[in-house]
Amino acid sequence: MTFRLFCATAAFIILTLLTGCRDDSLLKINYELGHFPDTVLAMEGFNTVYDDYNADIEAACIFSSRQVIFSSNRNSTGGEFDIVQGRLHYSFGQTTGYFQIDAGMADEQFTGRLLSLFNTAGDDFGPLRFFNGRNGLEYMAVSSAREGNGLDLVYTVYIPAFASSPSLSEPVPVNVMNSSYNDAYLSMSITLDTAYFCSDRRGGYDIYMMTRPTLISIDEWFLSEPAAAVVVDSITSSGDDKCPFVRGKYMVFASDMDGGYGGFDLYYSVFRDGKWSSPVNLGPGINSSSNEYRPVLNNDLRYDNLFMVFSSDRPGGKGGYDLYFAGVDLP
Repeated sequence: MTFRLFCATAAFIILTLLTGCRDDSLLKINYELGHFPDTVLAMEGFNTVYDDYNADIEAACIFSSRQVIFSSNRNSTGGEFDIVQGRLHYSFGQTTGYFQIDAGMADEQFTGRLLSLFNTAGDDFGPLRFFNGRNGLEYMAVSSAREGNGLDLVYTVYIPAFASSPSLSEPVPVNVMNSSYNDAYLSMSITLDTAYFCSDRRGGYDIYMMTRPTLISIDEWFLSEPAAAVVVDSITSSGDDKCPFVRGKYMVFASDMDGGYGGFDLYYSVFRDGKWSSPVNLGPGINSSSNEYRPVLNNDLRYDNLFMVFSSDRPGGKGGYDLYFAGVDLP
């Protein structure tokens, strides 16, 4: 089916048509579910002439509004990277098939307090937030540059933001996964029993996994002594494989492996029969001859496909890396 796109560049608005007489054609539902368009859309309200990338999207939300946090060097006019916050809005017309999207920077108080804990004098990349149903707490992890030790994973845990004035603690290292090399871009399985990240501990970047031992909590695991991580062999290439993100049975990641469209491309893998499938390029609708980086998948139960936010330094943006949005149909 064909969907017409409308990209709002000012405030996000929904127009309600009021007429003197009823027109049932305006009320007819032609699409039971929405569909995220496969056309790549620039998230103009987030992008600047500086580098804006490494997004994380707020998980399930009953309204078509998601908080987005991402890395940008705008605050240092092109220097070090910090984590900043914005808000993404979208809607789909069930009568017309119109898809509307708008993005803009935000200054939400709790998130500002949280991000201030992670923003250091060095580079801070790859934010991840997740909820732990076992203890009712939320977690946030970031890859931060630590002097003399490259990128390390750090995290904090807190009462969900809807609680009144939740207290926040300084981030601490994810000891079990960190090494003397660069360790970055943490992602967790839906059951929170398997962690994925990338590291250059073997020279180039590869994607690693670690499994949480039974009967210990996530915090006990994160804070335990460094342990051996396993390379995800089925997706490992001779190039650099980076930025894994897991959503259900899908993993998306960036790689400059042979056979791509140029620079880093985005790939996906499907977890089947206890292992990850060989990587599949997301194709020319997503990838370009430039670099595509740090893909993040998300879903909305009112839509029949997933959507992805990623960064790219392709021509036509505002400068450096910009953030982009696209619907994806995965098997």
